[in-house]
Amino acid sequence: MDIRHYKEWIQIGLNILHYRKERRWTQEQLADACGEDGMSRNFIQRIETGVSSCSIDTLIDIAKALDIPLYKLFEFKD
Repeated sequence: MDIRHYKEWIQIGLNILHYRKERRWTQEQLADACGEDGMSRNFIQRIETGVSSCSIDTLIDIAKALDIPLYKLFEFKD
């Protein structure tokens, strides 16, 4: 991951965590709900904690699984 955007990835991860918890889902449940093939729980965990970045396609899958508009993942609070 490019260190220049670390703060932004942390915020995106926190937003994913927030909306996942709002649905009372585990990381495993979110991973299974993402796309036809899903993704791993470990990958969800790495995105939520800002350890890994991901593609826009992955963020779209996550937003769809959480039933939120994509832009919600980019709403950063100060």
